[in-house]
Order: sequence, then structure tokens, then C-alpha cells
Amino acid sequence: MLAYGLLALVLSTVLAVVTWSVVSDYLTQQRDESAESVTSDNAAALRYGLFGAPQPCVPARERADCSGLTLQPGVQVLQVLRTLPSTDAAASMAYVDDEWYSLTGRPSDLPPDLIRTALGGNTVHRRIEVSGQPVLAVGVPMGRPDEAYFEWHPLTALDNTLLKLKLTLIAAAIATALVGLAVGRLASTLALRPLAELNRVADAVARGKLDARLLAEQDRDLGGLARSFNQTASALERRVAADARFAGDVSHELRTPLMTMLNSMQLIQNHRAELPAAVREPVELLGDDLDRFRRLVIDLLEISRDDGGDRGSREIVRIADLVRAAADATAGREVTTVEPEAEGLTLQADKRRLERVIANLVENAEDHAGGCKGVGVEAGGLGVIITVDDAGPGIAAEDRTRIFERFGRGETSGRGRGVGLGLAIVARHVQWHHGTIQVTTRPGGGARFIVELPAKTS
Repeated sequence: MLAYGLLALVLSTVLAVVTWSVVSDYLTQQRDESAESVTSDNAAALRYGLFGAPQPCVPARERADCSGLTLQPGVQVLQVLRTLPSTDAAASMAYVDDEWYSLTGRPSDLPPDLIRTALGGNTVHRRIEVSGQPVLAVGVPMGRPDEAYFEWHPLTALDNTLLKLKLTLIAAAIATALVGLAVGRLASTLALRPLAELNRVADAVARGKLDARLLAEQDRDLGGLARSFNQTASALERRVAADARFAGDVSHELRTPLMTMLNSMQLIQNHRAELPAAVREPVELLGDDLDRFRRLVIDLLEISRDDGGDRGSREIVRIADLVRAAADATAGREVTTVEPEAEGLTLQADKRRLERVIANLVENAEDHAGGCKGVGVEAGGLGVIITVDDAGPGIAAEDRTRIFERFGRGETSGRGRGVGLGLAIVARHVQWHHGTIQVTTRPGGGARFIVELPAKTS
């Protein structure tokens, strides 16, 4: 777009400069020649009125020795000046017999060198200012030595014409540049439209919509790129689906032995008092690891269900009731505060997914961040805002995106014991509900998870 605009500006500027130069020179030259011609004619008429018929020794515009010419008896210079043809001249003056004669204008306004040139026998013209107005002063020799006739012609009309021409050319150059920008924008939009579509589809794939495809396979310019991209996206979709199936199959296969181990561990813990003291601590450690193993299997099943294309089911839920039940049950105590204006908010939601979002956030705060300080529900944002505060050290700014990745852990947040799937599941489920999630610092210390969902009043 800028290239089109600059090209149009350069071309229009060059054209404007050339046009200005040619037209202004032509108009100025025409004005000079017209003024000089009129002044020469008036000088000839004055000479005829003063000296009678011209003698052969008086060339039209060349100095000659005509000293033999004498004024006709009874002729006054001012009378002859009054009889000269009417022209656009603003002043007419004559220097005859060492004396100035003038109907209008003052000889003192004429440049001395212009007077000397005309009295020396040469026709001369020059642009000057008289009383602040631009005029063209013209001097023509009268035929006798040291005698000349002078006029000045107004240049206001010419200057106004040149000013209008200049403004018109400037406006045309600016308009051409703007048209060039518009054409450039249109051309760039048309040229980059397939790339914009590619960017949109690539962004959709990056956000997990693996079935997004480019529709430009028949485009003669980008068809090859579109086909390659679609093939890559298809291969990625198949690979992710295969991995999801593998993770789901493994998780299902692990559930049976896991349940056996958990039941056995529960039996052992029920008879903990009967165990030798040296065995009790290893049993407790084994119990903790089995619990982490159980959570990992559950999270893997949840992730594989999402990756496998589980569309879930939507139903109308009262957000305040769902959050209160899920958060308080996970924390084992009342931690939820609902603002009055949020009590009636509802959402078309997958109840299981939304409960999992709240449970994972509270569980994350309880297990890895010093405990849950509170869960808040209020109206605002996209519709409803859910906040989960913890008592931990907070999350560094550089880790606030990483913690939502699969098996992602904040390097500076002190959350090293998590298996790294809980917050990834939260992010996937919030996105499934067309919401957003972010992490900030809680006033007073700790982290605050903020979930916004598109709710409405019931």
C-alpha cells in the first residue's frame, strides 16, 4: 500500500512540477510579450504625436541617430499622453527633453537601472512592486537620444492564475497519492487475502481445532501451499487422535490394577497400627504416590476424552449453585462467596466439564499453593467472573502461560508436586465454554485464577 502511495505521489509530483514549470513560463512569457508590445505601440503613437510622421532613420526597436527630430509647434506632451489608446497599463510616463511627463504613476518608483537602459536606446522590462502591488515595468526608447516612454502593467491577475494553478496541482498530487494508497490497499488486500486465511486457519489449528482446513487448493498461486498445509493438518489430526486413543486405552487398562492397588493400600492403612514402625513411613509414601497415580490416570482419561472429539452435552445450569457445590466439596469447607447480582446467572454448559474446572482450581490451591483462600462469583466480564485465590507464593509473570500447558509447571512458583495436567484440563474446558482464564496476583499475596464465562440472567 505504501509503495503504491509513494509511487503515485512521486509521479504526480513530477507531473505537477513539469506542468507548473511549462505553464507558468508560458503565461509569464506571454504576459511579458503582450506588455512590451502594448508599450511599444503606445511609444510609437506618442512619438508620432510629438514629432509627426516617423522618419526612415527611426528603426522600430533599435537605437538610431535621429537627433534631427523636433517637437511639432504647439504640441504638449501631456496632451498627447491623454490621447494614447486605453490599455490595461496602470501608469504611463515619458521622459522628453530632459523632463518627466506623467499622467499616472511616479517616475521615482521606476528602478534607476531600468531607466538608464531605456534611455540608452534598449527596450527593457522588469517585475517590480509599486505600493505593495506586483507590476511589470516596461521601458521603450522614443527614437531620440535620452528619451523614452515607460508603462507598468498589473500582474495581480497573472499571479492569481498562477496561484490557482499551483493549488490545483498540489491538490491533484495529494489526491493522486490518496488514490494510490487506496489502490495499494485494495491490491494488498486481494493479494494477501489467501495468506490471511492461512493465518486464520493456522491459528485455529494452534488453538486445538485440528479439523480446520484451507479452501484454496484450487488457487493457481497458493494451491500447492494449501494442499501441503491441509495434508499436514490432517496428519496432525490423525496423530493426535491416535495418541488420544492410546492414552485412553492405557488409562482404561491401568484402572483395574490401580483399583486393586488402592483397595489393597486401603486395607493396609486400616491395619496400620499392626505394622512394624519401620514399615509405616514407606507405606504412607506409597499411599501418597498411589493417590498421585490415581489423579494422573483420571486426568489422562479426561484429556483423551477431549482429544478424541467428545462433544459433551449442554444444559442450563445456575452457575452460583454449581460453583458453590464443587468448590466447597473439593475444599472440604465453605470457601465460596457469591455476589447477590450473580445468584441468578445461568449458562449453557457441560455440567461435568464446568465442575471439573472448579474442582481442579480449588484442588490446585489446596495441594500445591498453601490452601484455597476463597472462591468468588460475581457478574461482569463476559457475563460471570469466577475467581479462585490461594495462599501460595504466587506465579511469576513468565510462568503464567506455561502452567496451562500439558505437564507444564511454573519454574518459580513452587508448584513442583503437580503432575501437570490439571490446569491444562481447566484451560481446555474453559475454552470449550467460549470463556477465558488468566492468572494474576492476589491482593495481599498469592495467586488469583480468573475465569470469565458468557453467562446471562435467568
